[in-house]
Amino acid sequence: MTGKPGMTGKSGRAARYRYKRAVDLTIIILAHLALLPLWAFLWLAIPLAIWLADRGPVFYVQERLGRHGRPFRLVKFRTMVANAEAQTGPVWASDNMADPRITPVGRTLRRLRLDEMPQIINVLKGDMSLVGPRPERPALAEQFCNAGIPYQQRLRVRPGIAGLAQVRANYSTSPRHKLMYDNIYIANMCLRLDAKLLLLSAWTVCKRIRDHNSR
Repeated sequence: MTGKPGMTGKSGRAARYRYKRAVDLTIIILAHLALLPLWAFLWLAIPLAIWLADRGPVFYVQERLGRHGRPFRLVKFRTMVANAEAQTGPVWASDNMADPRITPVGRTLRRLRLDEMPQIINVLKGDMSLVGPRPERPALAEQFCNAGIPYQQRLRVRPGIAGLAQVRANYSTSPRHKLMYDNIYIANMCLRLDAKLLLLSAWTVCKRIRDHNSR
């Protein structure tokens, strides 16, 4: 992918970003201390369920683009059969739970959004933030730029697990519309907005768990 995000107002934007790292680490530490039994159960039960299902890898590691276009290795719980994209190559995310590549365990993890949980590791490493635009694969980012979608604008900030596009849109929302939401977030980024998006994301997960258990 060619091109870099503009540097206008770099020092002003950098000042606005300073709160994020301290807040990210504080939230992760406090959340794990306050809900230690739950986190311990999830960190043990999910990998065991994935491995028992097909004896395949527990984690799915993939290269994504971080702030300023720097690549990093994003970690997720594996939800598809091993080497699912070996034949298709990079594919835009879809809501299609009937995709035969998705494992039964993976289908549940996706529905509850628990497949994203290992990205806490990326946050601890500094690759990501708890809140921000979702990181994309270099090959897809290149496709977006070639199609006239200014993807570089999303690279002005560190990518996140939760974001405005994830709250307002879904897996299959077009890249242009997701970029619109991401730019709205970047323009209005502040601690208050981050807190609101984290609460909305947590509510979405809790609602999905409630709906799943009521079936």
